[in-house]
Amino acid sequence: MKILIACEYSGKLRDRFIDQGHEVWSCDLLEGEGKHTDRHIVDDYRTILKWFKPDMLIGHPPCTYICVSGNAHYANTQKRLDGIAFFKEMWEQDIPKICLENPVSVVSTKVAKATQYIQPWQYGHGETKNTGLWLKGLPKLKPTNIVEGRSNRIHFMSPSPLRSKKRSETYDGIADAMVNQWTNL
Repeated sequence: MKILIACEYSGKLRDRFIDQGHEVWSCDLLEGEGKHTDRHIVDDYRTILKWFKPDMLIGHPPCTYICVSGNAHYANTQKRLDGIAFFKEMWEQDIPKICLENPVSVVSTKVAKATQYIQPWQYGHGETKNTGLWLKGLPKLKPTNIVEGRSNRIHFMSPSPLRSKKRSETYDGIADAMVNQWTNL
């Protein structure tokens, strides 16, 4: 399968899909990390779509301006409108299988409702981070390893230069579930 992982610098999804034998590219405005950095492009996903036609798009649109936790700062701003437009454009791509991942956000009322919400503790991590998945052509993700513990580590993460990167990384258990449940469709 040909897969584009958009707005992902960590390589967590890219590397897992490549290791399963898929043709995968990731892209972000940040340098790529992980095992297969030769399959990462520092650019906007729309540039990659000019020459790569994927069967699946997994996107992590930037959430800063569109998440509901930013309402006090970004409601009625151009940054919010631009964030919604970016999400909508990604959601409306002519690609058979699409998963967009974001926290609880205004796109549920402006673009489309999330198909489902998942939590890290459903996939082997004792933490909370309510994460929406907007799905087209893909089944809902099934929990794989429900664990005890409900730490809100992400919410209480101390300010640092790496805070936004750490907050945006895909949990390993969720990445494994996506690869295992969506590659044999």
